[in-house]
Amino acid sequence: MAEYHDEIEPKGESFMDKITEKIQRDDSSSSDSDSEKKKKHDDELKKKHDDELKKKHHDAPSPTSMKSKIYRLFGREKPVHKVFGGGKPADVFLWRNKKISASVLGGATAVWVFFELLEYHLLTLVCHVLILAFAVLFLWANASKFINKSPPRIPEVRIPEDKFLQIAAGLRIEINQALDTLRNIASGRDLKKFLGVVAGLWVLSIVGSWCNFLTLFYIAFVLLHTIPVVYEKYEDQIDAFAEKAMMEMKKQYAVFDAKVVSKIPRGPLKDKKRA
Repeated sequence: MAEYHDEIEPKGESFMDKITEKIQRDDSSSSDSDSEKKKKHDDELKKKHDDELKKKHHDAPSPTSMKSKIYRLFGREKPVHKVFGGGKPADVFLWRNKKISASVLGGATAVWVFFELLEYHLLTLVCHVLILAFAVLFLWANASKFINKSPPRIPEVRIPEDKFLQIAAGLRIEINQALDTLRNIASGRDLKKFLGVVAGLWVLSIVGSWCNFLTLFYIAFVLLHTIPVVYEKYEDQIDAFAEKAMMEMKKQYAVFDAKVVSKIPRGPLKDKKRA
């Protein structure tokens, strides 16, 4: 009997061990599955968070788009250098090469001093310069035979036909556009442009009464060499001030339009349908 009990006891213990091992295995597998589910859930949350960040970064306006939304003077969308053509004239106006810009401005100042302060006439100056140039070249060409030196090499200057035709075609297009603009203004279709042109001509006539054409041209030339470079340097501040000024002008024009302009009879509309 004791032997039978001893034989039963190891079997019972082995059975209990199997049950315990199975329970532990189930617990470990369930814990592993729970950890996998948790890890998977965390990965999904991380992926979702990353997608939201990407979407937010994609939807956020870029610095260039924000910069393009900023008010710019005269509604321009290009840099100041591109507005002036982006070539050598733009480099001169914006003082990219200070020596060339200073030389051009100094030459214009010398011309203005000659004609305005010294009261030199254009025809007289041209004739004197040509006389001096011809005399020097003539004497040089004849004296070279006696002093055994090469005569002056005078280059042959020819105007290319294709370049001349391109310049003429460009001028023709610009002149036709200007004539069309003047025709539209005179026809009474755009009252705002009409008032702007009249005001500009009136201011120009007042300035013209103060000085002659040469002085006016020189002032415009100096302003062209100073205002763009100052505007490019203080672009944001000037644009902010111009935006406020334009808003105020629009308010005043709205009042003027309601009280005066709206009561003026208009000309025929451009796209008025014929009966």
